[in-house]
Amino acid sequence: MLEVTSLQKSFDGFKAVNNASLSVKEGEVVAVIGPNGAGKTTLFNLITGVLKPDGGKVFFKGEDITGLPSYKVCRRGMSRSFQVVNVFPRLTVFENVQVSVLAQQKKTWNLFAPSAKLAIGETERILENVGLVDIKDATSAALSHGERKVLEIAIALGGSPEFLILDEPTAGMSPEETTRCIDLIKQLKEKLGITILFCEHDMEIVFSISDRIMVMVRGSTVIEGTCEDVRCCQEVQDAYLGGSDACLM
Repeated sequence: MLEVTSLQKSFDGFKAVNNASLSVKEGEVVAVIGPNGAGKTTLFNLITGVLKPDGGKVFFKGEDITGLPSYKVCRRGMSRSFQVVNVFPRLTVFENVQVSVLAQQKKTWNLFAPSAKLAIGETERILENVGLVDIKDATSAALSHGERKVLEIAIALGGSPEFLILDEPTAGMSPEETTRCIDLIKQLKEKLGITILFCEHDMEIVFSISDRIMVMVRGSTVIEGTCEDVRCCQEVQDAYLGGSDACLM
């Protein structure tokens, strides 16, 4: 479904992404891991059109989408959440998701008049799927951090994605919120059939839900393979544990 080959991006001479490659098959959950500053978020920004690469290619469902703007990438079936929560704080939970659904339906031009009666069913189904329907009338600014992170996933689902990119989905969550988020990611794959690419620093989460893992170090792909392949890769050990011979996890 996604094929990334030799992506490159530099900022003032610093190579944030340096010939990174990645593939994701339909129905997979694939993790991108690496030390802080490895280039994970920049890679996601290149894939989703937030940034234009200096080199390399991005193919989505067989189509070359390299450098395509974000809204065009989204309309092709790819949505994402961000490392820093990005919601509309003055809108309710319901309205946040409704805006996303209306944007996908190309009805945002008429947003402030009849919008209260538009996309009601679609919005409520998304909120039910992510477990937020009981607080749909709450202002998003009043939510906990974990609830806002889940709301951002719900907003991404408003675009009816086939492919979902999650940038550190459990960052800052309590243990209980983390457990619920992991269950949600599993549900998105198993019940909704969404293909998922995510990055995460919690290795227990990564190894518990990933079909495959790609490891980045200094902007480059070190290895892409199964959990077992990655767990005992010496280069991964060097990056995370300073050369320890012990396997991760």
